Amino acid sequence: MERIPILRMGQTLLVTIQVDMLDQMALALQDDLANRIAQTEAKGVVIDISALEIVDSFVGRMLASISGIARVLDAVTVVVGMRPAVAITLVELGLSLEGVKTALNVERGMELLAQSRAGASRAA
Repeated sequence: MERIPILRMGQTLLVTIQVDMLDQMALALQDDLANRIAQTEAKGVVIDISALEIVDSFVGRMLASISGIARVLDAVTVVVGMRPAVAITLVELGLSLEGVKTALNVERGMELLAQSRAGASRAA
């Protein structure tokens, strides 16, 4: 089975989904990402979905689940590159992706993570 690569950039893990996500691939990504967060003690995860043409309800729920798992492991998740059609589909499916931060592109996602870290360090 094909795996989605997870790249480390400092305290952030970058996941770029370049293929249509099948259910097994989404489950494998969830496990792989949880393990990498724990291994690297990453504080942020950026998931780039700009190449996805469509997202079904299972993949939408997996994105929310991945974000929840990352949060429990002390990492913030930002989903970037969502196409308007994907956003419309998610809303039509009733998936608001509670707790999932979004940004237009990877650069803005990294900025959002930096702001989140800065706010967390001030609060500590």
